[in-house]
Amino acid sequence: MLPGVGYDARMTAHVDSIGFLLKQWRQRRRLSQLALALDAGISQRHLSFLESGRSQPSRDMVLQLSRELDVPLRDRNVMLHSAGYAPFFPQRPLEAPELSFAREIIDRILRGHLPHPALAVDRHWTLLSANAAVFRLLAGVAPHLLEGDVNVLRLSLHPDGLASRILNLAEWRHHVLTRLGHEIERSADPALDALRDELEALPHPGAARPGLPCQGSLRRSRCPSG
Repeated sequence: MLPGVGYDARMTAHVDSIGFLLKQWRQRRRLSQLALALDAGISQRHLSFLESGRSQPSRDMVLQLSRELDVPLRDRNVMLHSAGYAPFFPQRPLEAPELSFAREIIDRILRGHLPHPALAVDRHWTLLSANAAVFRLLAGVAPHLLEGDVNVLRLSLHPDGLASRILNLAEWRHHVLTRLGHEIERSADPALDALRDELEALPHPGAARPGLPCQGSLRRSRCPSG
């Protein structure tokens, strides 16, 4: 897994009960207790006891239920920790010596796209690596967008970034925010949710201007009440 806000950070903060997490992920996947129980091969009564805290799941049961719920691997580690078990899925930064072969493969793929631009990002859309063609596209971008961790979605939609160079910016913005919404729905990642809020607030074609009717965002209206 690539670096990012992973299970280490989450497990040092408040730890929810395994029952709460099971119920939360089941509801996020829009499954009834009966549907999940059938998929996992257990009784609805047993699942109900696990969610209520009346029963404690085994390590294998946590892994089985999280697999049926398609929980991201980082969050499976959180669920294991919540149930009193050690994390199962390792997480290492891309710079780790063990991932040298993976880095080499990524570099080869990026170079193979030349002369076309290609880049690699983590799960928060932070730039990890790019070929030379990408950096030629960034000429004239505001320096503050290229400092520290560079978020490629922010870079593409920010008026000081690439937004002014995108002819179909409205369509691209809709695509980016829609995809981001799907990723948030699947992962429940608060960092992605915060990123979506930030991107939605950026000026864009069709945004409300003084004297014009207020327009809503993709998720909810941002018009003032009253």
